[in-house]
Amino acid sequence: MDKRDYYEVLGLDRNASKDDIKKAYRKLAMQYHPDRNPDDKNAEEKFKEAAEAYEILSNDEKKARYDRYGHNGLRGGGQDFSGFSNINDIFSHFSDIFGGGGGSIFDDIFGGAGSQQRTRRRGQGSPGSDLKVTLKLTLEEISSGVTKKIKIKKHLKCDICSGTGAKGGTSTKTCPACNGTGEVRTVSRSVFGQFVNITTCANCEGEGTVVDNPCKNCSGDGRVYGEATIKINVPAGVTHGSYMTIRGEGNAGKRNGTPGNIIVVFEEEQHEFFVRDGDNVIYELFLSYPEAVLGAEVEVPTLNGKAKLKIEPGIQPGKFLKMREKGIQHLNRHGAGDELVRINIHVPTKVNSKEKDLLKELSGLPNIKVPN
Repeated sequence: MDKRDYYEVLGLDRNASKDDIKKAYRKLAMQYHPDRNPDDKNAEEKFKEAAEAYEILSNDEKKARYDRYGHNGLRGGGQDFSGFSNINDIFSHFSDIFGGGGGSIFDDIFGGAGSQQRTRRRGQGSPGSDLKVTLKLTLEEISSGVTKKIKIKKHLKCDICSGTGAKGGTSTKTCPACNGTGEVRTVSRSVFGQFVNITTCANCEGEGTVVDNPCKNCSGDGRVYGEATIKINVPAGVTHGSYMTIRGEGNAGKRNGTPGNIIVVFEEEQHEFFVRDGDNVIYELFLSYPEAVLGAEVEVPTLNGKAKLKIEPGIQPGKFLKMREKGIQHLNRHGAGDELVRINIHVPTKVNSKEKDLLKELSGLPNIKVPN
């Protein structure tokens, strides 16, 4: 199948700047990263396609050839990402975008949350996996921050064996299959020379040690499945879809392996009165015609209760009145947004005969224009 135009892949036009290209790629990489789309082959292909497009368009020389001759002008010079054994290998090429170090995209998104990439010491069990939690928040909770306690199902360290996996009074021993190295090497010879293949030891799963007398409570795993209560301190000003990482609170690792993290993704609930606009909130205020003409003092809801608002005579529909710092607190800095009150004029759909007569009488006055 023919490759798509690289600019089309990134959603850009041909006069896009380097910064535009970088931002577009970063957005797609975060959207389609396989860790966020498990077992989704389509997302993985889109991820690779975006990475290939960025590899070409971020390079001045390759971009110039591509702009002039298209895919044919690259003559095999473009990077083919289909051969990478691990998706995170792609990011070693683009560390300038994702914070350096050649790490996973999740080193940037989730603070190194890719559990399978965690480093472990020889003799230490397998690391625990991360957990994702969606936390629903009201605008009131977001406006000032909140502490939430939630119950979550996860792997917990076995209390009986203290996570070792070994029955009380016993210990682990060196794996006889790999002699404690955690790796198995096989050597093969051919006309081209000697080849050494190194694989993780299947007997000890790369730990280098095995449990001689397993704990009956956890069957030698060092962990059991159960329920835990987690406290989440949500800062003020978070947004829908943003996240925070609670380190070490994910699934316990096997046999005292490094625990995973919990990734808390925030979901903003729809509000009865307000629409959020950044750190501001918008409230639709409906006034009667006399209130708009003569002025009034009305009571409006805020994120912290209610407040009085003065309406000047002759106010026009569509005008915004600003209530300073009645909005949402700024994230990680002082101050807050505003409450913006938009003026609307309530027009009744039905009137009785007396009201109709009064409106007709009003329509004859020079400063009043009311349709018959």
